[in-house]
Amino acid sequence: MTPELVQRTIAGIFLIFVAALELWLGGNALWVLATLIGLLMIGEWAGLTNAQHHRRLAQYALCVPLALLSPLAAGPSLIVAVAFLGVFLVLLFGTRNIWLASGAIYVGLPISALLWLRMQDGGLLLAFWGLSLVWATDIGAYFAGRSFGGPKVAPKISPNKTWSGLIGGMVGALLLGGALCSYADLPLHLALASPALAVIAQAGDFFESWMKRRAGVKDSGALIPGHGGVLDRLDGVVTALPVAALLVGLGA
Repeated sequence: MTPELVQRTIAGIFLIFVAALELWLGGNALWVLATLIGLLMIGEWAGLTNAQHHRRLAQYALCVPLALLSPLAAGPSLIVAVAFLGVFLVLLFGTRNIWLASGAIYVGLPISALLWLRMQDGGLLLAFWGLSLVWATDIGAYFAGRSFGGPKVAPKISPNKTWSGLIGGMVGALLLGGALCSYADLPLHLALASPALAVIAQAGDFFESWMKRRAGVKDSGALIPGHGGVLDRLDGVVTALPVAALLVGLGA
């Protein structure tokens, strides 16, 4: 095992431990962590959209809807959705950078989805499923891609991603969904939806890879040893978690 892989593994285990602890605690503890992550995400997003000089403005503006997400305030609600839309408009007209402004939605949706899932009956399991299916996807894609290789999905965007990795990610998500369904009472329809969410998670990965190539950077940041920035670790979560929350909300 190379030193880089050891570093990535240790950092990954630590991140999973912190996420699991915060999910278990829920409430204000989870909201505080989500708020901190949201501010880091919008800061990195400013860098990816060539708007570093507006980084502080974006973070200050995002503080309003993030504060409203507190369990002591409105929580995940229509009011908060309107507040995120307001931040989008403020950034759009204030900076004339639609990419930067879109960060309000890019950051707001997954954070709102996570906090909303945790508030539901059985919310600990639902929130854990929404996050862990992305981890299972990444693990399955990594080992399948390394083992089988083969044709690339989109070599100009992400040269290391293969079709075998995509299928491996779907299998990993399905296995996780099946385990949670069998041993933790996750609804069957959510377990069966896990492979589709794996595809959505990997689409988020490709989107962020495209954003990084557009910005001419390797990583969105350097906060996490061996992993890059916060967006590098949450690219799949950004796309998968809102859809997971939608499925739970619709009962589909």
